[in-house]
Amino acid sequence: MDGYVDGFVVPVHKDRIEDYRKVAETAADVWMEHGALEYWECVADDVQPGKVTSFPQAVQLKDDEVVVFAWIRYPSRARRDEINAKVMKDPRMIGMDPAMMPFDGMRMFWGGFKPLVVR
Repeated sequence: MDGYVDGFVVPVHKDRIEDYRKVAETAADVWMEHGALEYWECVADDVQPGKVTSFPQAVQLKDDEVVVFAWIRYPSRARRDEINAKVMKDPRMIGMDPAMMPFDGMRMFWGGFKPLVVR
């Protein structure tokens, strides 16, 4: 099956959602301009802590934070690697100061995924 997806889960400060949206919009522009097929950033609306694991537990969510679930779709893993290399060299991404981000990057997690079922 063709395609590839990078998925992300990140805790974002509730009072900085608008700041996060601005960062995400810039990131979306950069990824799409370099060849990504789709770029999604979604704020948790119905996410509960679990007994064993959950989105909130996975990011050690604090009371003043909300979970953001995001993904980027690519034509293939090889193209993902090419696109991400270009993204990391893009001046719009290089200029982002990690200390100024509206989230705790140390509690973010991500990974690359091969499609299993696509409709």
